[in-house]
Amino acid sequence: MSRLTHVISGPYAPPAARRELVAASADGSRLHVEVHGDEDAPAVVLAHGWTCSTAFWAAQIRELATDHRVIAYDQRGHGRSPAARTHSTTALADDLVAVLGAALAPGERAVLAGHSMGGMTIMAAAGRPEFTEHTAAALLCSTGSSGLVAQALVVPLRAGRARTRITGAVLGSRAPLGPVTPVARTVLKYATMGPGSAPDRVEACARIVHACPTGVRRAWSEVLAGLDLDANLAALTVPTAVIGGTSDRLTPVAHARALAAALPHCVGLTELTGMGHMTPIEAPEAVTGAVRELTARYLDTTEKEKTP
Repeated sequence: MSRLTHVISGPYAPPAARRELVAASADGSRLHVEVHGDEDAPAVVLAHGWTCSTAFWAAQIRELATDHRVIAYDQRGHGRSPAARTHSTTALADDLVAVLGAALAPGERAVLAGHSMGGMTIMAAAGRPEFTEHTAAALLCSTGSSGLVAQALVVPLRAGRARTRITGAVLGSRAPLGPVTPVARTVLKYATMGPGSAPDRVEACARIVHACPTGVRRAWSEVLAGLDLDANLAALTVPTAVIGGTSDRLTPVAHARALAAALPHCVGLTELTGMGHMTPIEAPEAVTGAVRELTARYLDTTEKEKTP
């Protein structure tokens, strides 16, 4: 790819992994996996969202890897994971359990954090034996379980069929995003970030999103348009925290509130005032802090209980 896929300096530049591996999913799809930090440290698994990559978690990886083992992977077709023929929530779940199996020891548990489509990945995998085996707690960040297109506020029209139709056409556009220009940054900021987002954060998001291949972006947009994971929430029984931005146009904060109300074991809803959809980059301290709190409360206790 000719254009830069991420920023190369500052807090949003991806740190070098301590090691890399490949996880093979159920249909043979190969997933790029990175491991950061000490092998003996508590484990955290990060699942990024639509049109993003492991680079999206740069701030969290850099901070958490000082005392955690951080495992991040590229969703199929994103980043360094090759494109696949199948695009579905079942494939997302297959991919996550493949990563858990490849990166964690048998019976070892981790805190899972998912942003946007990454949160949907966690919901899709909930209830699977492999998920139960390896998950101590979860963080759902800027995500929803259904009604994404109908509730999105990207198109400034009154809710209804026209807005839903136009929103679906915009998100599923066949047009390439092209290079990162001032106009492109403005559009991306409006659609995905809060109005007060700093230029370096907008730049970091733009570089990552514009690097996603057009075909991959469109294929996953169709999956998200038909998303219905409401029934899966009952199976997500691990302690789960929810984060949403009050200025999120892609998954408005109503989604976060609905998740918090429906989850069997919700341990907190955090609404980040003025933040948009890209909360791990817009509010890195808050997202990192939420992961740290979950590991301190649930992962360390879980691992101690397993020790003879």
